[in-house]
Amino acid sequence: MRIAIAGADGRMGRMLIEAVLQSADLQLSVALDRPGSPAIGQDAGAFLGRETGVLITSDLDSLAQADCLIDFTRPEGTLTHLEACLKHGTKCVIGTTGFSDQGKQAIHAASQKIAIVFAPNMSVGVNVTLKLLDMAARLLNSGYDVEVFEAHHRNKVDAPSGTALAMGEAVASAWGKKLDDIADWARHGETGARETGKIGFSVLRGGDIVGDHTVYFCGTGERIEITHRSSSRATYAQGSLRAARYLSRKEFGLFDMQDVLAA
Repeated sequence: MRIAIAGADGRMGRMLIEAVLQSADLQLSVALDRPGSPAIGQDAGAFLGRETGVLITSDLDSLAQADCLIDFTRPEGTLTHLEACLKHGTKCVIGTTGFSDQGKQAIHAASQKIAIVFAPNMSVGVNVTLKLLDMAARLLNSGYDVEVFEAHHRNKVDAPSGTALAMGEAVASAWGKKLDDIADWARHGETGARETGKIGFSVLRGGDIVGDHTVYFCGTGERIEITHRSSSRATYAQGSLRAARYLSRKEFGLFDMQDVLAA
């Protein structure tokens, strides 16, 4: 399976390139980066001291040479890449977060023509955590206050993280609610007593934290914490490759990591 990587000169892009090069069944065919990037024209494996023969390019028509694009860039970039994927019939694994409702609608529309895995977190462990949260929320549906805490590196630009939102949505769905109707996004000043049935969110940005997420179920006399911590982006890369392999059997449709793990 021929794989294209977007954001090839970024931290996640390099991790994905290394993972593809180490795999026995996937072939790196395209490495994309933004126009004007100093990496344009360099071999995609140069950071590993390895010659791959794949040069980093900003030419989106190069996606004609790939079966699947893996994209962890920014919403505006991903949506531009998605248009090129539609043009060339290239499948897409999207790990980008921070999309507006309009952006999500564009992804959904594209999935009518090409196969897409779209998930806020490609980690197998995170997706198991979402299952645990669904179970906990169904059992702890009264008498417990829920808070979602997340921490990421200082360069992350969206908040709360896509994973934190997915965790909040897992709890809200288990309660038969929509997250937007019960989320408490921020607290400042004299807020008064905590409102029952709300899901609170707290965000930390600093240093080089890869990604920490904890959901608290706080009751009287006890507190249950469900936590996932990432120590390396490698877990996201391996999950993405698993998603790409899943798409090899799909012609079109919109899927998430729960679909991938169930296959």
